[in-house]
Amino acid sequence: MTFSMNSTGPAPTAPAACTSPDEPVRIRAHHSVVKKLGDWTTSRRFDIRASEGVVVVDLLLPRIEAGDIEIFLDIDHATVKLLVPDGVHVDDDDLRRNGRGRVKDWTGAAAPGGRRIRLQGEMRHAEVRVHRGGIAIVSLLLCGKVREVRQAQRAGLLGGVSGPGR
Repeated sequence: MTFSMNSTGPAPTAPAACTSPDEPVRIRAHHSVVKKLGDWTTSRRFDIRASEGVVVVDLLLPRIEAGDIEIFLDIDHATVKLLVPDGVHVDDDDLRRNGRGRVKDWTGAAAPGGRRIRLQGEMRHAEVRVHRGGIAIVSLLLCGKVREVRQAQRAGLLGGVSGPGR
């Protein structure tokens, strides 16, 4: 019997409707690429574990209730990319760093009264990349989420982003 491993496909998980907002969403990426894009969850707590893998987490399009978002990380030689709206404050004070690696947040600054994302746990020779606003939208478009981005734009969920004809 032969098994083929598709490293770019999403890892099997329970449907988002089965997870309550208080229960953390578990994301695992060991030697693989896992992308959680679109309107995929309503939870505000995440447990991400990855070794020699890549995790892309969309926090821009999901309809997450108001309040702090907590992300527990246990990553080793891995990359976690967070797609977030403009104005979000990323708090990485409780994140332990071992070896090379850092939190890269170059594209924006936190707005007063904006949502807070707390990063906790440990990263070993790994990095967290924060893509905000327009950069996050471009990432979603390049991943084939054109319909979802258009729906969010029509619903007013993307803030001041306007289309090319406006």
